[in-house]
Amino acid sequence: MNSPSAPVDSPTPSAWEELVTAALLGTDRRTPPGCEPGREAPVALLDAAAVETVRRRAGMKPTRAARRPQPAPEDPRPALPRAAARRLAMLLADRPGTAGGRRGTAPDLMELLPQWLASANDRGFAPPPQSLPALLDAARGRTDLRPAALTFAGPRAVWLARLNPDWRFALRATPGGGTALPHPADSTEVQQLWQEGLFAERVALLAAIRAHEPAAARELLTTTWATERAEDRLMFLDSLRTGLAPEDEPFLERALADRSRNVRATAAELLSALPGSALAARMAARAGGCVALDHTQRTPTIGVEAPHQCDAGMERDGVIPKAPAGRGERSWWFGQLVEATPLGAWPGRLGGRTPREIVALPVADDWQSDLHAAWCRAAVRQRDPEWARALLGAPSAPEAGGPGAVSLAERAKLLGTLGAAERAEWVAGFIATHGLSEAFQLLGVCAVPWAAPLGRAVVDALNIARDAGSYPWSFSGVMGLAERCLDPAEASRLDGLLAVPDEPEDASPGAVGYWAEAFQRLGTTLRLRAAMLDELETPGPVTPSSPCAPRDAAT
Repeated sequence: MNSPSAPVDSPTPSAWEELVTAALLGTDRRTPPGCEPGREAPVALLDAAAVETVRRRAGMKPTRAARRPQPAPEDPRPALPRAAARRLAMLLADRPGTAGGRRGTAPDLMELLPQWLASANDRGFAPPPQSLPALLDAARGRTDLRPAALTFAGPRAVWLARLNPDWRFALRATPGGGTALPHPADSTEVQQLWQEGLFAERVALLAAIRAHEPAAARELLTTTWATERAEDRLMFLDSLRTGLAPEDEPFLERALADRSRNVRATAAELLSALPGSALAARMAARAGGCVALDHTQRTPTIGVEAPHQCDAGMERDGVIPKAPAGRGERSWWFGQLVEATPLGAWPGRLGGRTPREIVALPVADDWQSDLHAAWCRAAVRQRDPEWARALLGAPSAPEAGGPGAVSLAERAKLLGTLGAAERAEWVAGFIATHGLSEAFQLLGVCAVPWAAPLGRAVVDALNIARDAGSYPWSFSGVMGLAERCLDPAEASRLDGLLAVPDEPEDASPGAVGYWAEAFQRLGTTLRLRAAMLDELETPGPVTPSSPCAPRDAAT
């Protein structure tokens, strides 16, 4: 079968352009070629365009038809229940509302799509083939959707992405661009792909082997390390975070001498996460020389003597010599030394005290914020929950924070080292004491759906804010989080909040109506989320997932 290609000859190469120009300008301003000006000019323009279109098509030279795409791969996963498939179509068809103004009581369906995808992936369902174009379009516009959307789309996402340039992100996001990786035990195939594969394929191969056989991945990387480009060495080295162990230390120590500063810094960071490494010991010795207990004071006090220079050894171990703008060099070097020091070294250095007792000690000469901030970073890097608890302090502490937390961002990172239940309990206590004004970042690190105590604390705080006549728009972010993260079982607790009370005299204009709408929308969204989960759980007639036709990719 032949298909049209390009015109053989165009006897009047400018005729079409003249017609287009006349259409754009209007026949009152530009008379189409071969037409008389007047009332009949628009009709004459359309007639001329129709004739010119037929002439152009008739002048196309036939060419050999392109090869048909290979059929889409089979997806062995079970198909969605019909109700869930209809729900997916509704979620994908929803469009965000206009920016600004009141949202009303209708749920924001696009904001529920990530949770729906996560639930469908947990249950191992395959998507209806006809939904894949809309799913990929949604993931194209929202990078936060891509991991879950591509997992749900399965192998056909890569197949479609090879046919439609708009979906090329699926090739970049899929390890190896969808290339089938050899089995780690097949040493010949592994070596061939490692030596000859594209960069994305090699990264995917290294990550796959590292996940199952860390030592084998490290040995594979060693074979070509000296000949790799600096940017590639950095990406490969980052893969060693998975399964990082003391056995990686010799390789990382050699990487400290790399000619790339970024590679050296990454190697130093990884070594500092190994408390028993030689680098960690060197950093502990340096930091220990800067921090000591001063017993001359009435109360034991931590004294700090920051380094006066950044020598070659410190640079080799990852200390960045140039301080950022507005930061003193000595405090900059000092913070890096403490951050890379194993936290287990401090009790012995500071009189056998526990982390909580150490953090409670006064620090001389205004060094407390630098020292505690560095301990915060160390607790996050070393995933040390005992130090994280000490630095967080009690959630009811004054000034909305513990003795070592200097910012909401650091408190959120420290919370990430705790278990989900403890994290939710701490944030619930924080909200009960300090309200919601500073809780947005902290809520973002809590597991979804929120545990019952945290959910109750959020709803109670919203109700208190409404009763206090607070400006309603300042809580829209927390309300949006609650719609996505509250346990659907909490919907019944909202029934008592739907009434519209009398507006206090000192309330913001229209605040009472907004709060009523917001609580109505929250309850409706929770019930919708509950229905979504039921649809994914309820068995029903399903349609087998059939292969996509090649023409599905043409959109």
